[in-house]
Amino acid sequence: MTKKHYNTIVVGGGIAGLTAAAYIARDKKSVLLIEKNKECGGLVNSFRHKGFQFEAGVRALEDAGIIIPMLQDLGIKLEFKKSPVSVGIEKDVIHIKDKNSLNDYALLLKKHYPESVDEIDEIIRIIRKIMKHMDVLYGVSNPFFKDLKRDYKFIFKELLPWLPKFAFTIGKINKMNMPVEKYLENVIKNQSLRDIISQHFFKNTPTFFALSYFSLYLDYKYPVNGVGSLADSVYNKVIELGGEVLTETIITRINATEQWVKDDKNNVYTYDNLIWAADLKYFYSNTEIIGLSEVIKSKFIAEQKEMLGKRGGDSVYSLFLEVDEPLQSFEEIASGHFFYSPSSKGLGTLHTTDLTQLIKNWDKITKRELYDWLDKFTELNTYEISIPGLKNPNFVPQGKTGIIISFLIEYDLFVKLKQMDWYDEFRQELEARIVNVITNSIYPMLKEKLMDSFSFTPLSIQSRVASSEGAIVGWSFQESVPVPNRIQDTQKSVVTSIPNIYKAGQWTYSPAGVPMSILTGKLAADKVCKR
Repeated sequence: MTKKHYNTIVVGGGIAGLTAAAYIARDKKSVLLIEKNKECGGLVNSFRHKGFQFEAGVRALEDAGIIIPMLQDLGIKLEFKKSPVSVGIEKDVIHIKDKNSLNDYALLLKKHYPESVDEIDEIIRIIRKIMKHMDVLYGVSNPFFKDLKRDYKFIFKELLPWLPKFAFTIGKINKMNMPVEKYLENVIKNQSLRDIISQHFFKNTPTFFALSYFSLYLDYKYPVNGVGSLADSVYNKVIELGGEVLTETIITRINATEQWVKDDKNNVYTYDNLIWAADLKYFYSNTEIIGLSEVIKSKFIAEQKEMLGKRGGDSVYSLFLEVDEPLQSFEEIASGHFFYSPSSKGLGTLHTTDLTQLIKNWDKITKRELYDWLDKFTELNTYEISIPGLKNPNFVPQGKTGIIISFLIEYDLFVKLKQMDWYDEFRQELEARIVNVITNSIYPMLKEKLMDSFSFTPLSIQSRVASSEGAIVGWSFQESVPVPNRIQDTQKSVVTSIPNIYKAGQWTYSPAGVPMSILTGKLAADKVCKR
């Protein structure tokens, strides 16, 4: 057993933990970053398979006034390119180039839902309004990544003129906090139209963040060496600044009183500060507080009860295809980031009440009933299709194409499948149906040229990144979230009831993504550096 002391220990080597470790190391404090996997990055990760490069998590990045400022502040050079988005319904595909592309989107919807022209005009008007709010929200580089003691030009030329607009916009955002499904019901009567607009969002996503997707499409950026190169570059900066990184190590116990953590090899590491940048339910299940003051224990137990009583949000299924067809064949149809609905009918209740009932009555259903549901689910779903080779041709062998096809799906379904020993068969059936649907709709060349395929399920995600319920953006929106969810409360999100323990990452603030994970990593590091 070894024992070593650090000013700060960061648990979780995703992009939040990496960011926190880099800033603490830059402040010349001893820091140890502990990660369960062989590599850091979490869902900001790329990998290679048989000569093809794929993304293991997010397919592209939105800067949100955070990613680029963070890299600049840390002195990290990383080359990005725009990641253009296409949107398709059945045989019709539009390409999102600028704000005027919203007109093309309106025409696409009107072609498929001619009876809903007025409702489409209204939702387009709302999206335009939200886009203006987004322009304000991300109108300046995030000030947390600026030196406000020295950068007077930024303060007087950018920050001060922006603050009144920001305050006004926050009020507007907070008024659009209801679930997007409920909001759309008040605007659009046509169920199919509502589905096509919303079924690629997480269930009950707050309206403002859901309907800001058009702004996000215009903001998508792609590191030329793959999404994983973002995590790699921050990892390298941690090492360059003198931080230590320990991979393939699982923390099994946290003692908040004596200020140490123990790993799965029985090694103990003591700390002055702890930043938990991993699953919060795990933290609150494995932390000992005996010996702390009654006030702190009482607050911690309240937090613990709140956290452990909530669920992670939607998970995702991803199918990876290796195809003996040149990139040009796919480029003629859509861009390398493509949101596609093979049918304009929409999912209806297939992924909500129908699936809930299927899981609830699991002991009574037959495989035939399960696969009947799966047939409809795959035919009517919306898919996020990513072709990394269209962003960098070096990611595929000459004349080949790698494709990632993803969609949101319920974690509990795969738990039931595993319990019934149907898991492997279901994966094969699901893969076959997706290929069939995509072949019969948008990529007819696909089926005859398919060389290899494999998939990640919600259980794969849970296993790889230790995320409760296989969640990819933290807490579920289907119930009240146990963490701050208003922009003005962002700084509070990293604080716990224990004064020298902080939290960062997707479980810290809701809704979360890569930019917010980076921001909470920076804010947690700031707390440490100011202590």
